[in-house]
Amino acid sequence: MPATGESIETLEDMIVRSAESTAANARAARDAIGSVIFGQERVVEQALITILSGGHALLVGVPGLAKTKLVETMGVVLGLDARRIQFTPDLMPSDILGSEVLEESPGGKRNFRFIPGPIFAQLLMADEINRASPRTQSALLQAMQELHVTVAGQRHDVPKPFHVLATQNPLEQEGTYPLPEAQLDRFLMQIDVDYPDRDAERRMLFDTTGAEGAKPKAAMSAEDLITAQRLVRRLPVGESVVEAILALVRSARPEKDEQDAMRKLIAWGPGPRASQALMLAVRARALLDGRLAPSIDDVTALAEPVLKHRMALTFQARAEGETVDAVIAQLKSRLG
Repeated sequence: MPATGESIETLEDMIVRSAESTAANARAARDAIGSVIFGQERVVEQALITILSGGHALLVGVPGLAKTKLVETMGVVLGLDARRIQFTPDLMPSDILGSEVLEESPGGKRNFRFIPGPIFAQLLMADEINRASPRTQSALLQAMQELHVTVAGQRHDVPKPFHVLATQNPLEQEGTYPLPEAQLDRFLMQIDVDYPDRDAERRMLFDTTGAEGAKPKAAMSAEDLITAQRLVRRLPVGESVVEAILALVRSARPEKDEQDAMRKLIAWGPGPRASQALMLAVRARALLDGRLAPSIDDVTALAEPVLKHRMALTFQARAEGETVDAVIAQLKSRLG
């Protein structure tokens, strides 16, 4: 019996050491990204949480706020094969997925050969994703959800890990195609990118206009990231946190409840995928913070980026000046 107890204790110690090592790597990656991206600590943290959770993120912000730079930097820091697609109205699905070409061998035999498109990357940046037609946007759906694409009836797996970080300009809507709800739901988070504060912008002025700017350095490898993603799924979640996730997500759905005036403001709300996203994201945030279990504070901190693109308000609510952010804030306040 003592020997068994000792082996169990040793196993627990190994798990703790593994978690501590992985958390240290994740924090080193966050610091490495922050040394290049100034004044966007919240954005960097949420983007890293998305990757650690194994998900995809939609970065929403006006031009010039380093959204593209963030994705490029994350590719270097995390040791991932990163590629970029500039979405335009004339972009075709084959420009993303790839296509088959007919080749003739020296013996005269002809056969088709598949030429992979830029989607076959570990970190894919979909720049201005709402500029492309719905047909082209949908080319990403299968890969984002099922981690493979089908071309000419043949299945082609994307690399592992596989993440899509898409950008979108919230101001200029002329000539754009709003993303359908089915595709929005594939993004684990919507990350709003705001203007940097004065000190960060001052630092940015000197760093980006000098002879040599800050260069990103690798802090993790693809194998390290996969290990971290597996660990995130193994972190324990307390019953109180699970109940908080369920209460928050379910309260964001419209119901025929005359006693709850808040729900009458919501036209449509998040499905079960939102609960799954929060469950993973709070674990990743805890790990990034050096904790081995998430808390209710993690739920409230990540509620907005996980829920806001998965719900919409009624016409009456919008006419009264309500916003999705304000509604989510009221729903969070109910968690105590």
